[in-house]
Amino acid sequence: MIAVSPELTINKSSVEIHRLSVAPMMDRTDRHCRYFLRQISRRTLLYTEMVTSMAILHGDKQKLLGCDKLEHPLSLQIGGDNPNDLAKCAQIAEEFGYDEINLNVGCPSSRVQSGNFGACLMLQPEHVAECIAAMIGATKLPVTIKHRIGVDEVDSYEDLVKFVSIVSQTGCQRFSVHARKAWLQGLSPKENREVPPLRYEDVHRLKSDFPQLSIEINGGFTSLEQVQTQLKVVDAVMIGRAIYDNPYLLALADNEIYGESTSPPSRHQIATAMLPYIDNWVSQGGRLNSITRHMLQLFHGQPGSRVWRRLITEQSVLPGAGVNVVAQALAEIL
Repeated sequence: MIAVSPELTINKSSVEIHRLSVAPMMDRTDRHCRYFLRQISRRTLLYTEMVTSMAILHGDKQKLLGCDKLEHPLSLQIGGDNPNDLAKCAQIAEEFGYDEINLNVGCPSSRVQSGNFGACLMLQPEHVAECIAAMIGATKLPVTIKHRIGVDEVDSYEDLVKFVSIVSQTGCQRFSVHARKAWLQGLSPKENREVPPLRYEDVHRLKSDFPQLSIEINGGFTSLEQVQTQLKVVDAVMIGRAIYDNPYLLALADNEIYGESTSPPSRHQIATAMLPYIDNWVSQGGRLNSITRHMLQLFHGQPGSRVWRRLITEQSVLPGAGVNVVAQALAEIL
């Protein structure tokens, strides 16, 4: 039997709805990427890379979880399947100042499956509910979940409804739904993002059947125009690699999605805003390309973009490379 706290449920339902988010992406949405994206959009919800519960409990917490205050609003995505461990991780996330915690029930990689977390957990909705309930009971932060519409042959709309019904009994209020099923065998993680057909209608129907929940849709979106269309049906939209490949896509998000009246920053302003952060990182012994690799597509589709990418790529790996590399690259494309 899943223990549900009425007080916690009310608390979670009052959380601000983030209408747009950047998906958690392994080897992409690290702290440097998030700081960079925050120069482009102030309001978009950002996620960490997925961090396993074992890594959080036994690894270098500052290295894994450390973040800049300017990265907020920020969600920590956790992978794991042990309710007690996840509860401890939720407490740690709160101590580190995250705005929310997200449980990964969507990743189909074989490594993740071997640890019995990620998408394979969709086959165990009662156990997922136990994990979510334990996390909710351990923190005041919102606890959310990211999952697929189905796994293998367990992919009917009725299966999806069963999963959401069971998990929502815990008081979990936001469900980020990748509108593709996952195949646990036979497809790579990349293929699982592309091969299974998108079924947006299932996510739309889910919102209709669970109006009390915040439903976020994910999968295949590449423009803010698409986001605005989806927001007529669901509560929020998550975009992943399209933003990494063209980060300036976010420049109008605060205006068009959140209704703010401030002028969007230019690409040059964004790059210039990164210079003090880069200088501080390099002065502490950090490598320049740890940051600049996330900035390569800032001028995507613009005159000079090829020059920008070449200079940043070639110069950032050289000994002693620092803030001057980015400043010089900027000067080349003025």
